[in-house]
Amino acid sequence: MGVVKATSADIDLLARLLRAEAEGEGQQGMLMVGNVAINRIRANCSDFEGIRTMNQMVYQEHAFEATLKGYFYQPAREVERKLARRAIAGERIWPAKFSLWYFRPPGDCPAEWYNQPHVGRFKLHCFYEPTSETCANIYNTF
Repeated sequence: MGVVKATSADIDLLARLLRAEAEGEGQQGMLMVGNVAINRIRANCSDFEGIRTMNQMVYQEHAFEATLKGYFYQPAREVERKLARRAIAGERIWPAKFSLWYFRPPGDCPAEWYNQPHVGRFKLHCFYEPTSETCANIYNTF
């Protein structure tokens, strides 16, 4: 049982997103992208109010640059499906554990992103976690 509802099509969709967004960061980096994705579905705050499905989360306007590139639309591979299932099952790792945002800056991680504090970096990606004042629900979802 997952922490969000997911069909096999949802698993494939998330798997494609993990690969397209973070393949260069290895399996741990792709799992962290999955953490952020699942957090966005479960948080119901900030830019993610009303986001309840995998489709809504992946295709939310301006959410993931990868959806604009052809690589995202290639079929999912089993290694990414396994990572997607782990994220859907609720496996979370720091710094993505409670993060709703990440990005890959050209240099150092800014102290804030979308007015939320930087909580850590993994390889080339910086992760940002909402404060309890802006999204208390993220800390109550698991």
